[in-house]
Amino acid sequence: MVPPRTTATGAICSDFPRFVLVRILGAAAGGGVPQWNCGCRNCADARAGRIAPLTQSSVAVSVDGTQWVVMNASPDIRAQIAAAPQLHPRGLRDTPVRAVVLTNGDVDHIAGLLTLREKTPFTIHATPATLDILREPVFRVLDPDLVRQDVPFEPAPGLAVTAFAVPGKVPLFLEDGAPDLSLVGEQTIGLRIAAKGKVMFYIPGCAAVPDDLAAALDGADLILFDGTVWDDDEMRRTGTGTKTGARMGHMPISGPHGSMARLAGVACGRRLFIHINNTNPVLQPASPERAGLEAAGWGVAQDGMELSL
Repeated sequence: MVPPRTTATGAICSDFPRFVLVRILGAAAGGGVPQWNCGCRNCADARAGRIAPLTQSSVAVSVDGTQWVVMNASPDIRAQIAAAPQLHPRGLRDTPVRAVVLTNGDVDHIAGLLTLREKTPFTIHATPATLDILREPVFRVLDPDLVRQDVPFEPAPGLAVTAFAVPGKVPLFLEDGAPDLSLVGEQTIGLRIAAKGKVMFYIPGCAAVPDDLAAALDGADLILFDGTVWDDDEMRRTGTGTKTGARMGHMPISGPHGSMARLAGVACGRRLFIHINNTNPVLQPASPERAGLEAAGWGVAQDGMELSL
């Protein structure tokens, strides 16, 4: 498969025919880069302008460039929409956003819904477990007469989305004791997005890659995969926290059981890591980790990156 042509900054080349349009609204894990209370190297460099800052993970997809589906509503969604002309209102009270699809109930994927409460209709698609979270009182600011909540869906004409379970865990705020760190069910899902003969996958959270998941990804035009941490213990090593990547429900990029190794045999037009934690060394363009990732055929998603399939 031929990868999409892009400029050095990720913008689509104007002479490349547009089919399925993808915009990376946010490429970071929860907290973004810089994280408000973190002084690690990546956060300090982002504040100083030495590396690009990142907002929290979200992707927008469109078949026709006029109707858009947003994958996960991050707490940064207001700024993300402001930075994306495609998502601006076309009238006095209007939005090109037709639907929001949620991959789990983590705060960094649902808090942005509270920003989208100003009486403009759209549809939320999620598993029953995630929809249960949205029935908590705080989310009643989303007028049920305007904001529909569905499970089976074609969120925009010509755009077919299939949700499937991937290993993960319940959101942090629902943990009661030690959680199952590789639970496969409604708690964490990936999305297969198909239109006009093109197929992409958006999997911002994943605790492991079983053989059936690797087989399902084979042949995709684009994979956006969980790149939260490079090493499982990087938060401990950097002094920024005590949890491992596994404890947070995310597999590492590196190592014999990491995502690069597990997906090495998967054929794909283009593959990018997304949902990148502020501790991850791949955020440094000159790092050996970034070089190793690129040598293996991967890229790192950036805010504002636009792709066509």
